[in-house]
Amino acid sequence: MKKVLNRHQIATVLGISLFVTLLFSAPLSAQEAAEPAAAETETASQASDESAGDPAKGKQLFNQNCAACHALNRKMTGPALANVESRLAEEEGLGKDWLYAWIKNSPAMIASGDAYANEIYNEYNQAAMTAFPTLSNEDIDNILAYTSAPPPAPPQTTAVPTGGETGTGGGSGISNDLILGALVLVFGILVVMLFLVNSTLKRIAEASGVVIEKEKTEKRTPIWKAFAQNQFLVLVSVIFLMLVAAYYAYGWMMQVGVDQGYAPVQPIHYSHKIHAGDNKIECKYCHSSARVSKHSGIPSLNVCMNCHKSIYEYKGNPEGPSPEDLANGYTNEFYTKEIKKLYKAVGWDETNQRYTGETQPVEWVRIHNLPDFAYFNHSQHVSVAGIECQTCHGPVEEMEIMYQYSPLTMGWCINCHRETNVKVEGNEYYEKIHEELSKKYGVDQLTAAQLGGLECGKCHY
Repeated sequence: MKKVLNRHQIATVLGISLFVTLLFSAPLSAQEAAEPAAAETETASQASDESAGDPAKGKQLFNQNCAACHALNRKMTGPALANVESRLAEEEGLGKDWLYAWIKNSPAMIASGDAYANEIYNEYNQAAMTAFPTLSNEDIDNILAYTSAPPPAPPQTTAVPTGGETGTGGGSGISNDLILGALVLVFGILVVMLFLVNSTLKRIAEASGVVIEKEKTEKRTPIWKAFAQNQFLVLVSVIFLMLVAAYYAYGWMMQVGVDQGYAPVQPIHYSHKIHAGDNKIECKYCHSSARVSKHSGIPSLNVCMNCHKSIYEYKGNPEGPSPEDLANGYTNEFYTKEIKKLYKAVGWDETNQRYTGETQPVEWVRIHNLPDFAYFNHSQHVSVAGIECQTCHGPVEEMEIMYQYSPLTMGWCINCHRETNVKVEGNEYYEKIHEELSKKYGVDQLTAAQLGGLECGKCHY
């Protein structure tokens, strides 16, 4: 006689599974007790030992008045200022009174014949430091407190809860992983029980002499064979596929020469998002020839060095890079490496703050490129028409990598000429034409198309 599981055995299996489920879903709170207090004790231990100044206020004053020429731990236009007060006291025997006088009126200190003042003056190419008579002694104390403060500790990454843990009080919660594991275990037990019940019923049927007949399946014609035998469907399908292929072939051929979305990798990564977006640098500061020339021009590296003589590293936003930037590798270290590429190309020795003369050309990759038979003048659109750069180039202030925003096709230009009104105020030439067109045709607005902007010879010469 075949062995059949009875209800007592099934109850035993369920009891074991319930015990295992409760065992794995027990609250785990031992690891969460020590973490919250660590950050508080660390910040509490950073109380300032400088009774004469406030480092927080000093940092703000340093960034406003000193950061253009000085850094804390490296030489720039001026010397490094980390622990400058203690270094002067130990090496030169100079106190705060000397620093007060030097910062407020350095040219007077040099003219008075002060030995150390003239030593600094001669060391840094005989360029006197800018005088700051508006800074009070308290302001200077705050700056000195900032320069002598220890560097901030790097932020420690904390694990992000997976969603099931609660952050209130000292109690513990059940994580989603435990709940999911328990559900998977219960589901597995149910599957095992179904197999056991099925096998038990089959054994009972065999013992009782019950015969279970298998369903008979009819042979059906395969769908591909039925389709091939229907000539009408075959003809319609062939015509449909030919029309679809012609449509996509025509669309592909019409895109030849249209580079919308083209975003090449440049030899030096330049972020329009940081320069034009975060720092609000005007487009025509770098592309100055767009005001007076046919071409917008590629800015020379000397334009970059106007700022990057002092900006030698990227510190980013105070709250840190966004998750999207981290996913793409756009960290502070990445941008700082790109600045070093600029120094190498222009031949800048950042240690000695001078040009070496050893330059390397930067092979920029052109993005916007019109056909040779198409004429376009930047100054006519920028200076005369007053069109913003974003009209054609898109929201460049949001672009991390510059790409071609508009299709730059003939139809796109013609639509712009048809829809753009010419600014006639203050221009006697346009005002006279507008007056004559209004009398003859009743024109309310004067567009570029009405001025001949659709004539072939305007753009194709």
